Amino acid sequence: MAATARPRRSVLYMPGSNARALEKGRSLPADGLILDLEDAVAPDAKAEARATIKASIAAGGYGGRELVVRTNGLNTPWGYDDLVMAASSGADAVLLPKVESPDMVRQAEAVLRGNGSPEGQTIWCMMETPLGMLNAREIAGASPKLGGLVMGTSDLAKDLHAAHTRDRLPMLTSLGLCLLAARAYGLAILDGVHLDLNDDAGFAESCVQGRQLGFDGKTLIHPKTIAACNAAFAPSEEEVAQAHRIIQAHAEAVAQGKGVVLVDGRLVENLHVENARRLVAMAQEIRALEAAG
Repeated sequence: MAATARPRRSVLYMPGSNARALEKGRSLPADGLILDLEDAVAPDAKAEARATIKASIAAGGYGGRELVVRTNGLNTPWGYDDLVMAASSGADAVLLPKVESPDMVRQAEAVLRGNGSPEGQTIWCMMETPLGMLNAREIAGASPKLGGLVMGTSDLAKDLHAAHTRDRLPMLTSLGLCLLAARAYGLAILDGVHLDLNDDAGFAESCVQGRQLGFDGKTLIHPKTIAACNAAFAPSEEEVAQAHRIIQAHAEAVAQGKGVVLVDGRLVENLHVENARRLVAMAQEIRALEAAG
């Protein structure tokens, strides 16, 4: 999935039991929506939320937004039915909570495939426990159907007995382990949520840090944070312009039989060219997504 240029700058959690929220999601400028059956839904509302999500996806109108259904775990009374619904829902991906082992991925995959999950529907994993961090490599390689990892930093901080700090120093080891696993297996990876909606400066810092670390985007809990998140994770005009210069200079060097080329005073290697192409493709996909509404 990470080999594609699909934008995942901003991915907003939406309660699956709230039909009005799901309707609003059709007009929000988020790149993706996580339609939640887990934390955001009370136990006695799970079945109704399941039906609401399926009906909302079937009704369409979400444009190019990536639609992800977060299920309850298979060890709960609702997880199996959630997966059965998600398999035929038309969602782009199914997000599994609290994944701690490759077997958890494979068990969910078996249910999805057994209930008609199309090949294009991927599995994402919430990475939110200490054991999940320690098993990140094995989880990332668990299945060819796996598409991405999502950091659950709120639950992780609780389990680590760690503080929520602006620099997120207590999280860096965990973030790094999951980033390494995602990139090693070609997966997308999304940063965790910022909980304090009154801390605009702190949110901006976490977005900048997330992009610097290498995340594809960030999960969000409120629509008011979408615009800032999109801006932080989108390539700037200068970055795109430099990427074009790298691609052109490399092509000219190859045509001339040269193995080395300098762009803006810096040595360009094949990896730089691949990253430049990815960045240009991302910018094009963002424009297409925004044009689609």
